[in-house]
Amino acid sequence: MGRMLELLLVALLLKTLALTATAVSQIGDECNVDADCSSGLYCSLCAAAGDVSTTCIRSQATPSTHLPFNKYAWLTTHNSFAIEGEPSATGSILKTNMNQEDSVTDQLNNGVRGFMLDFYDFLDDVWLCHSEGGICYNHTAFQPASQTLKEIELFLVANPTEIIIIFIEDYVQVPNGVSEVFTNAGLKQFWFPVSKMPKTGGDWPTVDEMIQTNQRLLVFTSVESKEEREGIAYEWNYMVENMWGDGGMQPGSCPNRGESRPMNDANKSLVLQNYFRDDPNENLSCVDNSANLENMLDVCYKASGNRWTNFLAVDFYKRSSGGGAFKAVDLLNDKMQCGYDGIDACQARLNLMGLPYSQLVTELNTCA
Repeated sequence: MGRMLELLLVALLLKTLALTATAVSQIGDECNVDADCSSGLYCSLCAAAGDVSTTCIRSQATPSTHLPFNKYAWLTTHNSFAIEGEPSATGSILKTNMNQEDSVTDQLNNGVRGFMLDFYDFLDDVWLCHSEGGICYNHTAFQPASQTLKEIELFLVANPTEIIIIFIEDYVQVPNGVSEVFTNAGLKQFWFPVSKMPKTGGDWPTVDEMIQTNQRLLVFTSVESKEEREGIAYEWNYMVENMWGDGGMQPGSCPNRGESRPMNDANKSLVLQNYFRDDPNENLSCVDNSANLENMLDVCYKASGNRWTNFLAVDFYKRSSGGGAFKAVDLLNDKMQCGYDGIDACQARLNLMGLPYSQLVTELNTCA
């Protein structure tokens, strides 16, 4: 009996040590499986960066808090719906580009708050699709937009303090077709109205105000006429946007895309920064979403009249060689809330090194 008790105690000790050993590795530490890494990290290899072993890298964003909406950065996924391994709801084999690797629900749970969705008229409905010559085909159609919008609706219901932003590349010709798909998905209850959006470069309502009024969904369309006809904000009335694709990844350059006003137009209080390739490449995304991405933040800051990016759009958002797009968004939030030198300088000036980050927001006026 004594021997058996001893063995049980040893087994319990070994189990305790194993549990203690898991979830303790930090960014850059070697790992074998996701469970080796701390919360908010996962185990991966960036071979394109020359890594020879798997390490812990970021997989979740840091939640934002309660300043004006335009004082925050929001992680955004490009072609959020184009998910590897997902079959087409038409039953056809998809023969088109893929830009992400997990579901919209997983993206939401990992801290993505901006979603770029391509809307098309297809099969008497509004579908998420890539096009060939502006036309949606079975082999480029993913699923009805209502399915993805329902994922977002469920998340907003379950998370009453979260805000979501949707950017529609809009090819829908059916009158009120876009409005109807949002209504049918139950999302109009969260709609942030155009009437509250500043058009002259001023501050937006605070995140607190948006939460209290339950106006937590911002939707932007690429079709100007739909702002008046359907009450959907025309994107470039409210923000500047840099060039998409390879044109937005040139070192030292951050030009505006054709539809946008110049990046330094201060009458637009929001800044959207694209950083993804013309042709998505999952393997190279771990390089793109690391130091290269961080370096471009400062370039676009200067091009935008010394304003930091609000929406940072990437492909394969979890791929990096460390902190990745999550770290980039954290850096943007630090800099917007504590000045160019970021939160470290803010803390030093306030002599608040011992305070949690969340407590700094009450002192931000002294950080300018």
